[in-house]
Amino acid sequence: MNDFAGPVVVSISSRFENIEVVQLVCENVCAKCGFDGEKTYQVGLALREGVANAMKHGNRFDLSRLVEVRFEQGQGILRIEIEDQGEGFDPSKVPDPLAPENLMKTSGRGILYMKTMMDRYEYRIEPGRGTILVIEKRI
Repeated sequence: MNDFAGPVVVSISSRFENIEVVQLVCENVCAKCGFDGEKTYQVGLALREGVANAMKHGNRFDLSRLVEVRFEQGQGILRIEIEDQGEGFDPSKVPDPLAPENLMKTSGRGILYMKTMMDRYEYRIEPGRGTILVIEKRI
């Protein structure tokens, strides 16, 4: 395992194209953590879903609002924080993607993927600041 000098912080405007920039940083960080291809894929998928949700549901694609992604390593854990500048939303109100009426829908699975792929999934809404999503993967 190679340590990376952290934290690593990336701020992007709320354009889907910018997810690729964060993905490249994520792949580099995962390599520095010593993750194999499968773990790198899992972290990358969770990251992409989290950033996409921040852009779409948090910032509502407002290009003047940023999404900040922070990568930190410590105590055998890669921690990623994804913060938007929106009003926040209640993930508990997202329809269950495994319910029969939602199985054929093409969206709505991001939170499920993040919870499944990562060792920790947590969010909090900071009034006047936005939503902060924390995802972690053991190294």
